[in-house]
Amino acid sequence: MKLFITIAFINIFGVSFSQKTIPEVIQKYNKNTVPYISVEELKNQEEILLLDAREQEEYKVSHLEKAIFVGHTTFNTKMFEKQFPNKNQPIVVYCSIGVRSEQIGEKLLKLGYTNVQNLYGGIFEWINKENLVVGANNQVTDSIHVFSKEWEKYVTKGTKIYKK
Repeated sequence: MKLFITIAFINIFGVSFSQKTIPEVIQKYNKNTVPYISVEELKNQEEILLLDAREQEEYKVSHLEKAIFVGHTTFNTKMFEKQFPNKNQPIVVYCSIGVRSEQIGEKLLKLGYTNVQNLYGGIFEWINKENLVVGANNQVTDSIHVFSKEWEKYVTKGTKIYKK
């Protein structure tokens, strides 16, 4: 009986203590191949190309104002180069926390873009720091697409929307 209680205690409380933070997830999954820009630094930028590297469903729920949807699995390098030929233009890529955006940033660097940055903590960090996001018709919203209960723990502000 003591063994059962001990195992139950570890399972219940161990899960809550093992929840990772955004920096821990970034450290685990990212390779630091694309320089980071913080939320605070991004807010002071004016002449940037802001790219959303999430999927369409996520983008429709909310995105950073003036962000252009490029997707992750649907990202097309040839189309991107045609649409944005200036390889020196400052570019900031973001996703939910910064993993997928690093992958898109790597592709942009390989294409020869010279000024590419990854938003540290992604849109989750952006909304956690109480910055505005927009949804349909560029209307301000507090909704944020979080996929699942597993990912919602990284969002502390806003209304959490799950994958349909």
